[in-house]
Amino acid sequence: MPDQDLHVTELGETGSTVVFCHGLFGQGRNWTQVGKELAREHRVLLVDMPNHGRSQWTDTVDYLDLADRVSGLFSADEPVAVVGHSMGGKIAMVLALRRPELVERLCVVDVSPVTYDNTREFAGYVDAMRGLDLAALERRGDADEQLRDDVPNDTVRSFLLQNLRRDGDSWHWQVNLAVLGDELSGLGGWPEEGLADVSPYDGRVLWVGGDRSDYVREEYAEAMGRWFPRNRRVTIKGAGHWVHSEQPETFVAVVRRFLDE
Repeated sequence: MPDQDLHVTELGETGSTVVFCHGLFGQGRNWTQVGKELAREHRVLLVDMPNHGRSQWTDTVDYLDLADRVSGLFSADEPVAVVGHSMGGKIAMVLALRRPELVERLCVVDVSPVTYDNTREFAGYVDAMRGLDLAALERRGDADEQLRDDVPNDTVRSFLLQNLRRDGDSWHWQVNLAVLGDELSGLGGWPEEGLADVSPYDGRVLWVGGDRSDYVREEYAEAMGRWFPRNRRVTIKGAGHWVHSEQPETFVAVVRRFLDE
């Protein structure tokens, strides 16, 4: 596998390759539970997206560039199945549209090829993380307490704190808060103009959404079908935006069935 400054964790040794692209503020290891299950039959790659985890930081954030960086991991000689959630789902969609020869099939998790006007919540997370007094931290629990007022949801706060790393006596954010914070509106968007000359992706596409999430709505079906005409949708009950972590067993069963088709 060529070095593209992207950190990749590999699971499994045989079978077709399945690649996982995580969402904003996540890391490849967020997919570990799902990846281990699928690694029984597949070779699984958990990729840290640029500006996240142990992958390289960039000066700007653009879905066309992000997809191109991820595409450097693969070869047309061995096309892969790509599973992408939220931001990672948009990266995966753009990858499939721009380099369809690399993507054998695509699973999009709780996001649509549209522009969302809901970045205010994420901007609040960025402000809270930037406002954390890293120099005053003695232990991870101190960070949890400092963030509690601004991020009261225990699950979300724990998710964000996965990006906090200790190096000796000092703490730092592993995620590129400066660039991601400045580019939130772009991350909420969809690069319609940059894709003006590409054809719809003709491979098989599975859309997985949570029934308590509004990222995959009926009003987005036109855009989904225009870019990805061979798509079918599955809605998982009892799940919100983080479908794979809220209903992991059901999610694995749905994806495994899709991969085996």
